[in-house]
Amino acid sequence: TDGMVGYTMSKGLIRKVIVGADRIVVDGVFNKIGTYTIAIAAKHHNIPFYVAAPISTFDPSRTAESVKIEERDPKEVTHILNVRIVPKGVDVLNPAFDLTPINLVDAIITDRGIIHRPDQESLSKFMEGIGR
Repeated sequence: TDGMVGYTMSKGLIRKVIVGADRIVVDGVFNKIGTYTIAIAAKHHNIPFYVAAPISTFDPSRTAESVKIEERDPKEVTHILNVRIVPKGVDVLNPAFDLTPINLVDAIITDRGIIHRPDQESLSKFMEGIGR
C-alpha cells in the first residue's frame, strides 16, 4: 500500500521510483496526493526519483505558486454510503493533488527525451525546444 513506502525504502527493497505527472511547471511536478511524500522518502534514502510524462503535461507559462490544487468533496472522507462517520463540525482537507518541488526530481522522462537533473532553467529550455 501507499503507507509502506518508507518501510520498504528503509529495508532496501526499492531501488528507484517512477511516478507520473498531471502537470509539470517550471519549478515542480503536480501529481496525485502522496507523490511529494514519496519523493521526500526517496531523497532521504538516496533512491532516484523519476517522473515519466508526455510533453502534453508541460505548462511552461506557469509556476507552482500559480496552480490551484483541486479539493475533493469532504464527504469522501466524512461519509460512508451517505452515513456521516465523523462528528459534525470536523474540518476536512481533501486535496486531489500535491506539488513535488523540482529539486526532488532526478530526471523527467518524456516522449521527446529525458531531462536529467531538472531545474527551472533546464525545464524552460526544454519547453522552448519543443515549442511549448
